[in-house]
Amino acid sequence: MGLGVFILELVQPLMEMIGKIMPGRIFPYFFQWENFQMSLLAALMVTIVAGLLGVFLIIQNLSLIGDGLAHVSFGGIAVAMVLGATSPLWYALLFSVIAAILIHELQARQILAGDASIAIFLTGMLALGLVVLKVGGQALTTDIEGYLFGSLLLMDRESLDLVATLCVLSLLIMAAIGPSLLACTVDPMAARVQGLPVRGIGLLFSIITAAAVVSMVQVIGALLVTALLVTPAATAQQVGKSFRSCLLWTQFFGFVSVFGGIYLSAEMGGGSGAMIALLAAVIFGVVTITKSTFNLISNGNEN
Repeated sequence: MGLGVFILELVQPLMEMIGKIMPGRIFPYFFQWENFQMSLLAALMVTIVAGLLGVFLIIQNLSLIGDGLAHVSFGGIAVAMVLGATSPLWYALLFSVIAAILIHELQARQILAGDASIAIFLTGMLALGLVVLKVGGQALTTDIEGYLFGSLLLMDRESLDLVATLCVLSLLIMAAIGPSLLACTVDPMAARVQGLPVRGIGLLFSIITAAAVVSMVQVIGALLVTALLVTPAATAQQVGKSFRSCLLWTQFFGFVSVFGGIYLSAEMGGGSGAMIALLAAVIFGVVTITKSTFNLISNGNEN
């Protein structure tokens, strides 16, 4: 029994109880049927990790790295499909981790500045995936579209085990390096003076981000990863007044986006990834406009 299945069996009774009070015609089945339970559990675990990483990525101005690594993972998935692999996510993980290490080293050694390295890997690996599929005679099947745009129906026990393992490992490592990572993120020079291995911590964070992105691909799709990795964290920055409050708000907005997106997808028949991404963007827009309006009114009253 893998880690994902073990966690599923622990929470199944609770999910079945919650399902009885959930609204909708199809949405309650995500709490009652095992295949749907696996999908929902994977989505929730991914949301927790994505929210935690997203706050750090925004502070580091690395919002695009999630998008870049997601496109890299698609290249790995395409290779796996052509080779007939039964678990394409393992190929995606390998490709993404290698790309994360190379991107970090290119930036750390100042070979490429800013997001140039991310852009090169993003376009190059997406192109590789498309070329490999074309040469290998693979059409854009439902499975491939699921990896591109997200499909919770692709979740099986093996995929759940992989997603759960990646999420739990990411959380454990983040818990261990969190204070040091924050110090390196806020002021790298001061962190070096304190003796912190800034480069090593940055490299480890890049690898964790790659693993988290791969776990998100099946939930929200390679083309929409930013919706979970960045958008809730960006929304949290509009209302959070401290780093800790931003972390909490990010989780809140992430869960609302995922639950709401899955509900709308189930009841309206749209893709789960697209619905989650759209709802996350709408929430960001509403929060930002509300905050701007409130600030405008407050400044007007003061004047």
